[in-house]
Amino acid sequence: MKQWLGIVVCLLVAVSFAKESYAQQQLPVPQSSPQASVTQTIGITEVTISYHRPGVKNRQIWGKLVPYSQVWRAGANENTTITFGDPVRIEGKKLAAGTYGLHMIPAENEWTIIFNKNATSWGSFFYKEDEDALRVKVKPQPSEHQEWLRYEFGDLADSSATVTMTWEKVKVSFKIDLDVHAIVLAHARNAYLRGLAGFTWQAFNQAANYCLQNNVNSEEALAWADKSIVINENFNNLRVKAGLLEKGGKIAEANALRDRSMTIATEADLNNFGYQLLGNNKIKEAIDIFKKNVKAHPDSWNVYDSLGEAYERNGDTKLAVENYSKASKMVKDGANKKRIGEILKKLGAS
Repeated sequence: MKQWLGIVVCLLVAVSFAKESYAQQQLPVPQSSPQASVTQTIGITEVTISYHRPGVKNRQIWGKLVPYSQVWRAGANENTTITFGDPVRIEGKKLAAGTYGLHMIPAENEWTIIFNKNATSWGSFFYKEDEDALRVKVKPQPSEHQEWLRYEFGDLADSSATVTMTWEKVKVSFKIDLDVHAIVLAHARNAYLRGLAGFTWQAFNQAANYCLQNNVNSEEALAWADKSIVINENFNNLRVKAGLLEKGGKIAEANALRDRSMTIATEADLNNFGYQLLGNNKIKEAIDIFKKNVKAHPDSWNVYDSLGEAYERNGDTKLAVENYSKASKMVKDGANKKRIGEILKKLGAS
């Protein structure tokens, strides 16, 4: 009897568990306002908007379905949210990094865009104004009919973009802009150079070179260049430090470092530097560097190939053919031999 009682109890528990599990499961069905998201990287910062897309469906939207002068969830269902990976400015006003509930107050002539610290509520039903992080005013604009509400990024630039919400025949936009250099440098100081990369010369040189190329943060950049050189002095970090010194007016010190860099340059260093010069259309300077590489590494087919390309860019076909021919005789792998042969044929070499 006890055995049967135990079996019955187990069956009742199993049935109860099955009912509970079934109640927790829902058959996936299409939503009347489908979920969507859109992400854009501005500089190095990701901005993501997550929302649900209601349709017009032959309804009067503005002033009726969405009343004027009332807080609206800027979409459908739960909070529309916007996430900023770094601090930004919205219409010129500062906003910290984070995820915000995105709400709007529509009006015929002016809309209020709201960034609220609560990003987990259902729609705007539990919205509290005292949780607002920022409000900005924008002007609505007419648009072609948009059946399903849509967010998109436009006017993308190096440090800014515009977010536009379009629905029915109205669109509203707000501008996001960032201090990209400040963000990059903050990532360098607080994360990149304090992780595993901080044990390498390349990381400190990369940070210093970013400052050199963008003419920012020169004092700290020199310290980063010095750290790179202490870890491993080489052609690359010596030239980055030289560039920083030159921008600071220390010409003699910069020239001394450049001279030093040439004495320790590898074949790859000189080759890469030559191509940098070619990329900046400094063809004669590139030729001088490639010639140095030929003198230092006469047994490498690649140095003749690079010098031939520089002469070709300079319009000197005779010297281009001469150096390409040397490279062709020395190269072993079939792909490069074929490539150089095709160049020689194009240049009219016999």
